[in-house]
Amino acid sequence: MMQKRNVVFGAVLVAGIAALAFASEAMDGQAAGAQDADYTAEGLAPLFEVDPFWPKPLPNHWIMGATIGVDVDSRDHVWIVQRNTANQFAANTELGSGQDPPVSECCSPAPSVLEFDPDGNLVGSWGGPGTETGDYTWPGSNHGITVDHMDNVWIGGNGVSLHITGTDTVRLNDTHVLKFSRDGTFLAQFGTPGSDYDSQSQVNFGRVAKIFVDPVENETYLADGYANQRVAVLDASTGEMKRFWGAYGNEPDGTRPPPYEPGETPPQQFRTPVHCAELSHDGLLYVCDRPSNRVSVFQKDGTFVSEHIYAPHTLSQGATWDIDFSPDDEQTYIYLADGQNMKVYVILRETMEVIYSFGDGGRQPGLWFAVHSIAVDSHGNIYTTETYEGKRVQKFDYVGMGTPTSMNMGAAWPADRKRGS
Repeated sequence: MMQKRNVVFGAVLVAGIAALAFASEAMDGQAAGAQDADYTAEGLAPLFEVDPFWPKPLPNHWIMGATIGVDVDSRDHVWIVQRNTANQFAANTELGSGQDPPVSECCSPAPSVLEFDPDGNLVGSWGGPGTETGDYTWPGSNHGITVDHMDNVWIGGNGVSLHITGTDTVRLNDTHVLKFSRDGTFLAQFGTPGSDYDSQSQVNFGRVAKIFVDPVENETYLADGYANQRVAVLDASTGEMKRFWGAYGNEPDGTRPPPYEPGETPPQQFRTPVHCAELSHDGLLYVCDRPSNRVSVFQKDGTFVSEHIYAPHTLSQGATWDIDFSPDDEQTYIYLADGQNMKVYVILRETMEVIYSFGDGGRQPGLWFAVHSIAVDSHGNIYTTETYEGKRVQKFDYVGMGTPTSMNMGAAWPADRKRGS
């Protein structure tokens, strides 16, 4: 079993990159298809420009709350899950038409699940609190969305809510995950809402952050999560627990490591939340231990391979929020969303070294407020969502392979805008 600890300080560029200008073919404003990309070109890296007009405006005076998950399906449709409960908005200023009685023409919360076509048109919407049929319970705080190889839609939840019935107050933990067809038809609920947290449980979960479904083995990987500090693997059809593990492949024991300290020896258990678990084509599972600033790599059976620390001086919520891969067969690059530092890292997967980053904190296009989730389509375009007050989805067009001009590129604006012309 190979073990490797690779501390990535984000200070190393591909040789010569910092001294070079953008490759002109990457800056012609035309998005290139992934099939035309040479992702292995020496000294080059994938480059991106924000599309400020994607998606198109929502109908019905709808607005989004915290956009807490994004995925891209086999049609290159982009799926969003967002929190549409009243507590996600400033009711007297944001939800004029959503009040009873309405006080203005705009605005009302959109349904929790939104489906966009590649052009940014809204083509589907469903889900959210109050829509259940009695067979399932919508999460108190939905978190993460995945569309699997059979077009099934999976949703987790990281909520802790209080439900009042008469004189009784019931604490309802999100200890379950949901599975739907693409049109919102309920298919399955795995786990029982309101259960106690148990890192050894074979049937319930601990506030799941994100889900990945392996089309080869028909297995579902859960980043489990905000309470259980583990990866859990289920049969995607039956929900039967097949295996689970914690940091380094250890058995999770429910203990909470102390707060992260720069330069520490990483703890033997994950901190919370375990925020992503993404499987590559070659069978490696990449797990985000968000508060520890680490990405841990495992084989499918939980065998530990390596770990990598990013932005090591980051405190508070940590730097490793979500990842996705470039769309080439080798998945040459990893794109890592860092919500605390409000940027995306472009990482060479073979070495796990940061090549450069783009973005920064802000409200303008190409900037973020807590970039939370990330997904990539078949053409190499990146989609991101923002939590808290971010409340939006952004598209970053893949514009070809080129040479970054600095380690942190800032806002991913077109080159002519960056020059101030």
